[in-house]
Amino acid sequence: MSGIAERWRVLSGSDNWKDLLEPLDSDLRRYLIHYGTMISPAVDAFIDEPASKNLGLSRYARRNLFENTGLVKGNPFKYEVTKYFYATSQLSLGAIGYTLKQSNWNGYVAVATDEGKAALGRRDIVIVWRGTIQPLEWVDDFIFLFVNAPLIFGQNSDPLVHMGWYYMYTSINQDSEFNKTSARDQIREEVARLVELYKDEEVSITVIGHSLGSSMATLNAVDLAANPININNNKVVPVTAFMYASPRVGDENFKKAFSNQQNLRALRISDANDKVSKVPPFGWKVGETESSKKDYEEVGVALEIESKKSYYLKPDEGISYHDLMLYLHGIDLYQTPQGTFERKGEFDLAKVNKYQDALSVDYHIPIAWFNIEDKGMVQQDDGNYILDDHEPDELDMMF
Repeated sequence: MSGIAERWRVLSGSDNWKDLLEPLDSDLRRYLIHYGTMISPAVDAFIDEPASKNLGLSRYARRNLFENTGLVKGNPFKYEVTKYFYATSQLSLGAIGYTLKQSNWNGYVAVATDEGKAALGRRDIVIVWRGTIQPLEWVDDFIFLFVNAPLIFGQNSDPLVHMGWYYMYTSINQDSEFNKTSARDQIREEVARLVELYKDEEVSITVIGHSLGSSMATLNAVDLAANPININNNKVVPVTAFMYASPRVGDENFKKAFSNQQNLRALRISDANDKVSKVPPFGWKVGETESSKKDYEEVGVALEIESKKSYYLKPDEGISYHDLMLYLHGIDLYQTPQGTFERKGEFDLAKVNKYQDALSVDYHIPIAWFNIEDKGMVQQDDGNYILDDHEPDELDMMF
């Protein structure tokens, strides 16, 4: 075992990762791969089949999520999923005065088990946000307008944030049984419950996401820091964000407000060849014109990898360097910006081809090998097939 349990505070940024990035500390490498791997279940279990009546839900119940998405075998960092949360994406059709809303499963809250606590050094509460899947989420992604964030920073506050992502984080959808409350409130309620449950232990909050999920994790983390959930004795629970392939979320005032949170640490991992981490470039506030545009700013401590340097990959310009698996491969290889890329073996090489054709043919790994068996079509006793792609969770039973 590594020194993660003993060093978790510095690995979670207590010193802003001083002297841990150049070269990349071996424990931090494993730490970043661990948290990045926890994002994939929120993608792999998402039902995106348009024919399904369960479109937008998780394929698996919470109790089986990790086992069915490959996060149990060989993994010492054990967690229990305690909550699924749902967010509302929307499109306002101003011409006809109508707003199109859609609620989808966007991630989960989990807490370290006793075994996981021993490996991690504390009772870690993790909040996981997935990336963009649904069409309305793509619409929200490309709304570069700024809005204030009163639920995070208070009324009449200066920080401006991306309108689409703020609304996804804070909006409700009364037409959906899953979004009678906002994603923000669902998460805060569950985190408060867990903090109270483990109030006599060392507790941490770790917020993670990839792509859109990183944007949401950025808002979620600064919210938890600015509006802390404290243990009864007023001991503040530390909040750390690991943002993989994150777009920019807010303006200069947002960056200042984010940096001024004493109880927040954030590491922003980007790939030099991933354009997503460079957008949005600028925006302007709702109600104003393009002449008042402001730049979007990056937040957190930066770690830039360049997975393109990997000699395990094909010399193929069609490779997506935004791919989460390629990010984790790049972290496994990274030493310094100028250093050679040598694989450390902390991340399974086969996963590099999980979603795309990236690995050299020399490694004999099938192309884009991940799939849901038979797309959820299940044969019945009479020989006929039906679409049975959703394992009911306790929440479903309530409605």
